[in-house]
Amino acid sequence: MNIVAFPMDCTIPALVKLSILEEETSDIYVFLWCLVTALRSLQEQWQNTPPNWVRRDPCGRRWEGIYCNESRVIEIILPGTNLAGPLPEEILSLSELQTLDLSNNRGLTGPLPSSIGNLSNLVSLVLVGCNFSGPIPESIGSLQRLTHLFLNINHFSGNIPHSIGNLRNLIWLDLSENELDGTLPISNTTTPGLDMLLNAHHFHLGQNRFSGELPAELFSSRMTLIHIILNENQLNGSIPDTLGDIRTLTVIRLDRNSLSGSVPQNLSMLTSLNQLYLANNNLSGPIPDLTDMNLLTYVDLSNNSFDVAAGPQWFETLPNLTTLMMENTRLEGNISTAMLSLPQLQTVVLRNNQLNGNLELPANISSSLRLIDLRNNSIDGFRFGVYNRSRLSIMLDENRFCLTPEAAGICNTSQPLNYFIPLENCAPLPCFSDPTSESECTRPYLGNLVFRSFNFSDLENMLYYAFLADSLQPFLADRVPLDRVCLTSAMIDVNGFLVLNVSFFPPGGAYFNRTGISTVGNVLNNHLYESPYGPYYYTDLPYTAFPERTINTGLIVGLAVGGFVLVVLTIASGVYAYRQRKIAQRAAKLNNPFSSWNEGNVPQLKGAKWFSFEDVQQCTRFFSHESQIGVGGYGKVYKGKLSTGELVAIKRAQQGSLQGALEFKTEIELLSRVHHKNVVNLIGFCYDKGEQMLVYEYVPNGSLREALSGKSGVQLNWMRRLKIAVGAARGLTYLHELADPPIIHRDIKSDNILLGDNLNAKVADFGLSRLLNEDKGQVTQVKGTMGYLDPEYYMTQILTEKSDVYSFGVVMLELVTGKMPLEKNKYVVRLVREAMMEAGHAYDLVDPALSSDTLVGMEIFVKLAIRCLQDMGDERPSMSEVVKEIEKMIEANDLIDEIESTTTSASYDGAREGGHPYSHMYSSNSNVSFDSRASSPFLR
Repeated sequence: MNIVAFPMDCTIPALVKLSILEEETSDIYVFLWCLVTALRSLQEQWQNTPPNWVRRDPCGRRWEGIYCNESRVIEIILPGTNLAGPLPEEILSLSELQTLDLSNNRGLTGPLPSSIGNLSNLVSLVLVGCNFSGPIPESIGSLQRLTHLFLNINHFSGNIPHSIGNLRNLIWLDLSENELDGTLPISNTTTPGLDMLLNAHHFHLGQNRFSGELPAELFSSRMTLIHIILNENQLNGSIPDTLGDIRTLTVIRLDRNSLSGSVPQNLSMLTSLNQLYLANNNLSGPIPDLTDMNLLTYVDLSNNSFDVAAGPQWFETLPNLTTLMMENTRLEGNISTAMLSLPQLQTVVLRNNQLNGNLELPANISSSLRLIDLRNNSIDGFRFGVYNRSRLSIMLDENRFCLTPEAAGICNTSQPLNYFIPLENCAPLPCFSDPTSESECTRPYLGNLVFRSFNFSDLENMLYYAFLADSLQPFLADRVPLDRVCLTSAMIDVNGFLVLNVSFFPPGGAYFNRTGISTVGNVLNNHLYESPYGPYYYTDLPYTAFPERTINTGLIVGLAVGGFVLVVLTIASGVYAYRQRKIAQRAAKLNNPFSSWNEGNVPQLKGAKWFSFEDVQQCTRFFSHESQIGVGGYGKVYKGKLSTGELVAIKRAQQGSLQGALEFKTEIELLSRVHHKNVVNLIGFCYDKGEQMLVYEYVPNGSLREALSGKSGVQLNWMRRLKIAVGAARGLTYLHELADPPIIHRDIKSDNILLGDNLNAKVADFGLSRLLNEDKGQVTQVKGTMGYLDPEYYMTQILTEKSDVYSFGVVMLELVTGKMPLEKNKYVVRLVREAMMEAGHAYDLVDPALSSDTLVGMEIFVKLAIRCLQDMGDERPSMSEVVKEIEKMIEANDLIDEIESTTTSASYDGAREGGHPYSHMYSSNSNVSFDSRASSPFLR
C-alpha cells in the first residue's frame, strides 16, 4: 500500500485534496475515515445542512450549494436555506473560494473568525440578514481580490477596521443596519482608510452609531462613488465641500443625523444626482440652490433650520422632480403654481412652514400629482377649480383658510391617499399567509425587496413595478426554473425605504429546491441584477417546503473494501443512526409538542380541567353529527353538555395536524392564564388516546361574521355594533395590558369574535397567539388571515400589540359596512378611505341593515378605525385608547336615546312595547326614520 502523509484534521480542504489523490493512491480508507469525521464536525457546527451532504465527494457528487472547478471548491452559495450555527473554520480554510453567500440564514450566529483573511481568492462575501456579531476582523483587509462586501443587517459592533482601505478592488461596501460605532476611518501615513477605495461605487453605512464629523478627507474628485448612504447615524459637524467634488454621485442620504452649518454651494455641481436626502438634521443658512440639477427626482430637506426664505426658484425648474419634501424648513410666501405643473410631480409636502396667500390649482396641474400637504401654514384661500378628490389629496388643516365658510368639507376631513397594491391573481390568498398549506399553492418563495432610495412616491402607479416582470423575471429564469414574479404590496417604511413584497413562483411544480432558493437570494443580495431604482437589499420569509431526498449510503458501502470496510461502516452507520434518531425526535416533538406530558405529568393549569376521551365522547353523544356546530382548519367543533349540566363547545383537532398540535398547546397555556368577561373561557382540555381537544364555554350566538352576514339570524343595529366593538376592544386591552404575561392575539377577525348572552363580545381562538415581546417580536413565519394582516408585521416579521390594533381596525370597518375585508377583489380599507374623500359617496358603503338607524358617532367611529389602520404601528392608538373613544360614542347614543324617550308622545313603557330602536340595547325593531343622504355621518 502506498503511504501518503494526510492532513488528519478531516476538514473540507483535506477532503478535497484527498479526492484528487484518490485515483492515484489506494488510501481510500483514510478518505472514508475523514469523510465520517468531517461530517460529524460540520453537523456539530451547522444545523439544517442539505441532505445530500453525506456524499463522499463535495465536487464529484456535487453537494447542494457547493460549486467546484477541477475538484476545488470555488463557491458556497446557500442563502435562505435555514442554516444555523457559527461560521465553521472548515469553510474558511478553502483557499480557492471566490464566493461565499450565506445571506438570510438568521440562525447563523457568532463572530466572523479572525482567519477570514485566509480566503485570499475571495471576490464576494455576502452575509446579508444573518445574526453575526462582534467586531469585523482586521484581517478582512487581506482579501485583496474582494469586489463585493455585504455585511448589512447583522449585529456587528465596534469600529470599521482601517484595513478595509486596502481593498482597492472593492466596488460594493455595505455595512448598514449593524451596531458599528466610532468615527469613519480615513488614511494617514501609517494606516489606510475608506478614502483609499477609489474604485468603490457604493458606500452603504446607514443605520449604525457612527459619530464625530464627516471628514473632508473622506471624499475626493478621484472617487467614482454613485451612492453615499449614511442615514440614521450620530454624525455631527458640517457637510464637507469635498462631497461636491464627486461628480459621479446619483444618490446622497445624510438624513437623520446631527449635521449642522450650511449646505455646500458646490453641491449644485452634482448634475448627475437623482435623489438628495438631508432631512432631520440641524442644517442652517440659505436653502441650497438646486438649479440645473435636472435629473433630480426626489428631494427631502425637511426638519432643518434654514434661513427664512420664499420658495426658491429651483422649485419650478426641475423637469424630472416627482417628490418634494420640505416640511418645517421656514419657507414663506406664496405657493408656486408653476411647480404644481411639473409633469412628473407626484408628492409635495410643505407642512409646518410660513406659507401664505392663496393656493391656486393651475389648469395644467400635473396629472401625476397625488398629494399636496400644506398643513399648519398661513394660507388664506383655496381656488381649486376642478379638483378630483379621488386622485389628489390636498391637506390644508391648521391654516387661516380653514376658519372661513368656504372650507366646509375641505379642512379637517382630508386624509393622505392609502396605497394598496392588488394581488393581481398571483395565487390563492392562503398561499401568502401560509405557503406550506395543503391547497392549490405552488409554494411561493416570499420576500422583501427594500430600496434605500427610489425616484417616485406614487405607490399605486403599477408602471413603476414593471421591472419585476420585464427584467427581473427573465434574469432569474435564465438561472432557476421560475414561473413568475408577483408584487403583493408596496409601502414606505419608517426609515424612508421603499419595501416591495414580492413572491416568486416555481413553474408547475409544488416547490423550489434549495438550489432555486439560493440562486434567487444570490442574484439579489450579491447584486448580480441591477435594479432601475438604485440600491436595494433582499430579505426573505424562511422557506420550509424543500423536498427531502432519501440518503443514499450505497456509494459508501460500495467503496469500502477489505477489512477496513467494517470499521468505516460501523462509524458511518453510527453517525447515520444517531442523526436519524435526532431527526425523528425533532419531528416527533414538532408533531406532538405534548411529548413531555404523560399521565403523571399533565401540567396543573389554573382553572383548566383535564378530561378523558370517554368524558368528551359522552358529552357530545359520541361526536354525533347533530352535535357538530362548526368546522375549520383546526378541526370540528361540537356542542356538548357536561355532567354538571354546563354547556360547552369542544374543538377537536384533526388527526396528524401539525399546526393543530402547536395551536392546541398554545391555547391551553395562554387561555389558562386569562380570565375576562370579554375573552372566551377555557373550561378544560383532553389529551388522551392521541386526541387533542379544547373544552370552552358555550357561546350561544355564533360569531360576529355570522351575524353580519345574516347566517346566525342575530340582528345588529348601530348601538349593538358599538357595544360589540367596545366589548371586543376591552378583551384585547386585557390581553395587551393586564394579562400576566401580556399576549398578542395575532388573528383578530370577525370570525374570532363570538357573541354570548346579551350579545356580549368574547375574543376567541388563541392558536396563533404569542407572548408580548417573546423573541423581541421576531417571527420566522407570518401568520394570520389575509385582509386583516398588519402590513408592517407582514413586511418586517416583527410582531407587536399594534398588529392586533390594525386587525381590529378592519373589524371596525366590517361593523360599519357589513363587508368582508377582501370581497370581489376589493379591499374594504381602501374603499372606505376613498369614500371618505368624496362627499355623497361615503354612505354607499354603510351596511344596508343600518339604513333605518340614527348613526350617532359614525364619522368618529370610522376615523378611529382609520387611525387603527395606519401603516406604521407607532401611529396607531393603543387598545385602551380605542375603548375610551368607543365608550364616548355609546354615552352619546344613550344620551340621545334618553332625550328621545322623554320627548316622544308615547310613554316610556309604550315606547318599549312599540319597539323603539334604543329602548333596549338588543331590540331588533326600529320605527325611527333617518334620511341618511341628507346628512352623511362620514362627513359631518
